[in-house]
Amino acid sequence: MTGLMNLPKSVIIIICLALALGTSWMSLSLGTVSLTSAEVWRGLWGQADPAINIIVQELRLPRLILGLMAGATLAIMGAALQGLLRNPLADPGVIGISASASLGAVIAIYFGWTAVSAYAVPVMAMSMAGVATLILFALAMRDSSALTLILTGIGISSLATAFISLVMNIAPTPGSVQDMVMWMLGSLENRTITDLWMAGPFVLAGWLMLIGTSRGLDALSLGEDAAHSLGINVTRMRWQIILGSALSVGAIVSVCGGIGFVGLVVPHMIRSFMGSAPGRILLPSALLGGAILVGADMVTRAVTDFGSLRLGVVTAIIGAPVFLLIVYRTRDSMR
Repeated sequence: MTGLMNLPKSVIIIICLALALGTSWMSLSLGTVSLTSAEVWRGLWGQADPAINIIVQELRLPRLILGLMAGATLAIMGAALQGLLRNPLADPGVIGISASASLGAVIAIYFGWTAVSAYAVPVMAMSMAGVATLILFALAMRDSSALTLILTGIGISSLATAFISLVMNIAPTPGSVQDMVMWMLGSLENRTITDLWMAGPFVLAGWLMLIGTSRGLDALSLGEDAAHSLGINVTRMRWQIILGSALSVGAIVSVCGGIGFVGLVVPHMIRSFMGSAPGRILLPSALLGGAILVGADMVTRAVTDFGSLRLGVVTAIIGAPVFLLIVYRTRDSMR
């Protein structure tokens, strides 16, 4: 561990990239039908048997890309928010976007709109994420301090969670409640290229809004006064990160459901190797987040005696103990 902490940033990034590429290749190879590396390679180019081409290109590749995109988004936004709010417990859920997107999906399931259109859940989820963002702007615009943003986000998240409970309470059938619960547990199963086209533009827009924030986040770690003295527009950077998080995380939740702990744990893992400078950990967090989520998705493919696992369950089972271990090892520095 000590040796890893002394490695240059470029080496850490290369290691994270190698992990992402390795888990990606395994994801394409493993499943109900196991494929050799040669079959995967030919299937990617449409040169294998028709059945293998379909498995690789239409079933596994969209699922893989969405998993990488989701893991990278949650991790990089978690790292940015932890640096912005100077709170090691911050993650994409702290601004209320995740819970609001889940509320939109639950409403679509409650009214049976999924029978009308397969896009009802993601459209409603993204719409409610947008509403939550507007509320956040309206309530916190005049006083855009970190504390105000945190409290406003907690309020929005609590309200959305309360409405989710209400909708579940008045759901007409147990089947509807089960559909709601299963969606909120998160999954990449049966995701298609259409889901990528739906979420991709919003995710990309969120990522682009983080460009140029590394220097500002590093300066902000010294305090707002120090950041202002270095020429950083803290208010603009704050809303830049908040809006980017809302766009990208809302889009991911809309097509993947609820996925916890990735945005909270991954930045801490990277920080233990690269130091506490927020700007330095953005890229490696994204790479490691993608690798971890793809790995967790492979675990969900293992059918147990109780049925298949959901992605949010796997990330929670893995992420919670890892986070407790990180807290235990860093408890002295957090005082």
